[in-house]
Amino acid sequence: MSAPPIISACPEVLVLRHGQTEWNAAGRLQGHLDSPLTEIGLRQAQRQNETLLDYDLDGFRFITSPQGRARKTAQLALAGIVAEIETSEELKEINMGQWSGITRAEIAAERKMRLQDLGELQIYDWTPGGETTAQLFARCARFLVQLTGPAVLVTHGMTSLCLRLCALGWGLDRLADLPRAQGVVYRVKAGRHDEL
Repeated sequence: MSAPPIISACPEVLVLRHGQTEWNAAGRLQGHLDSPLTEIGLRQAQRQNETLLDYDLDGFRFITSPQGRARKTAQLALAGIVAEIETSEELKEINMGQWSGITRAEIAAERKMRLQDLGELQIYDWTPGGETTAQLFARCARFLVQLTGPAVLVTHGMTSLCLRLCALGWGLDRLADLPRAQGVVYRVKAGRHDEL
């Protein structure tokens, strides 16, 4: 699947993944569920703030996922920069369905697979009652098409990947080609990807 042609003209986007959460640290998949940021996660959001304070954000919109871990990250990362932060349901994390809140080891056991054979990304397409990566990709494309100017987007791991793929005009076959670290600010501008 490729992004619609209009995405190739996407305005500049700065994409932040939320800081580490208790469930990230425990290896639990969150999906549409939530857990609080850890101390590491709070420091990661502060580091994002330090990065953004040095960046010219004149004319940018500031939009976050409505999920608690992203909203808390947005509050910290955008402190002293903007008072009003918009929310968008389209920035929520991929829906993990029946696998929300469980670990990869539990998924491997359920599927009678060795953990090392589970892979990093394909499990998102196996989720019972969840959202596929293609569905998430389409959701991200719909979101980006409506942007009329540059934006700072605070979101989640898989959603961050799909947003950046769409903004670059890349297809889902490149999903593993992008980094997905916490505590950094990724920029997609004029068809190029980098980290601030």
